Amino acid sequence: MVDYLFGSGVSSALPKKGFRLSFSRRSGRVKLIQHEGKIFATVRPNGAFALSVYGAQLLAKDARFSRNCVQVSDGVVEFVKGGKSVFCKFVESAGENVHPKGEVAVTNGRGKVLGVGTAVLDGTVMSQFKSGVAVKVRAGLES
Repeated sequence: MVDYLFGSGVSSALPKKGFRLSFSRRSGRVKLIQHEGKIFATVRPNGAFALSVYGAQLLAKDARFSRNCVQVSDGVVEFVKGGKSVFCKFVESAGENVHPKGEVAVTNGRGKVLGVGTAVLDGTVMSQFKSGVAVKVRAGLES
């Protein structure tokens, strides 16, 4: 599922052991994926993952995951860490797998994960716009 959502081969960055699934008592579906006691991702009703910052950090160990990342300028790093949304004028680059309503990780220039959220625009146009929200950040590194 990780390869389907984030690109072929990205799952090779995941550890082989230590994962635990939590199921919903009502529906019986998987609702949380944990790794060594930390939340890796929440499973949405449609089967997609809502990554946690920890989950994005694990996947970022594979260079292919950068296709799902939005890189921001150094001036907004602290805002993103605090969970604030990313505006288009601060986007330096975006990966080819960044699509509207898609799951993305927000990184700094060195590739460190600052937060995770949902893309509002396609990655090809994010840096071209000068106003508006590019990524709605769900969780920041410090939030």
